[in-house]
Amino acid sequence: MLKLLMLLCVTGAFAQEVPKNQQFYVGGCYGFGNEFANSNYTLSNSYVQIQFYYSFNPSKKWEYLVAFQPELNFAKHQLLNPYFVTPDEPDYEQKRRAFTQLKDLNQYAFNVAFFANYNFSKSISAYAMLNVGPTISTKETERLTRGFAFNDVFGLGVAYNTGSIIFDVRPNVRHVSNAGLNDANAGFNTLNISFGFIVPIK
Repeated sequence: MLKLLMLLCVTGAFAQEVPKNQQFYVGGCYGFGNEFANSNYTLSNSYVQIQFYYSFNPSKKWEYLVAFQPELNFAKHQLLNPYFVTPDEPDYEQKRRAFTQLKDLNQYAFNVAFFANYNFSKSISAYAMLNVGPTISTKETERLTRGFAFNDVFGLGVAYNTGSIIFDVRPNVRHVSNAGLNDANAGFNTLNISFGFIVPIK
């Protein structure tokens, strides 16, 4: 979090005033969250993103944007209910022992996001965001196999434009699963919030 604040200060010091009809932006964010309350598992996560934005109709009241958002996600996961792993699975007892241990789980996501942004004024805006993208998980769990999955996110956010830098706050809901490509497809659901900045690209 300290690194993010330092980055925001440095970026703000060197950023130029956001020109009218600006179409290209770059940004970054730090986010964190937890699983929805349940009796089967725990999961806490934090993540960092680099963000590249393109605006289709800058300076309009309703503005539409697309963004590419590569993400590195760090999670801690533990199976609470060992009976989630059923006896019909091969080596189910061994899997129960392994999955009920607290473990680190990293995910690498390559997100594409779509934004519908409403500009209340030159300074204040709010938006809805829908994100989808391929994800690589580094470890197998009872809910998701190692390797390829999809990262789906819906978020609502607010942004404040200082004139040279845009500060962004984004509560969001995240679902990761593999769309039935493998047997372990229950996936993870988390409620997150992120804090970030956006600056124009000349």
